Amino acid sequence: MVSEIKPKRQRQVISASAARVMTEMMIAAVDYGEAKWAKPKGYRIAGKTGTAQIPVAGHYDDKKTIASFIGFAPADEPAFVMLVTLREPASSPWGSETAAPLFFRIAGDLLTYYGLPPQ
Repeated sequence: MVSEIKPKRQRQVISASAARVMTEMMIAAVDYGEAKWAKPKGYRIAGKTGTAQIPVAGHYDDKKTIASFIGFAPADEPAFVMLVTLREPASSPWGSETAAPLFFRIAGDLLTYYGLPPQ
């Protein structure tokens, strides 16, 4: 089941031009990034991976990570925004290899659910 949350605009936190620049940067991160192979074809999707080491006993453990991907689609008129986080993923520590493909799989389903054709 998909829940819709209506936005409540309180104030403008960045300029429209800064938002456009950031969106284009996030589109480039998707189109040219490590997980570009998983992106649904024909859509402009904005997003960014993340990989954070988890602190253990006063230091960072390079094998324990939180992998993430945040994004929105379609980038020019978003129908949804989504954050995927995986704590200590088993197959790979990297967001580009774990969280991003999961994001794109769910995004593909949402684009179909909302009836949004490729651009």
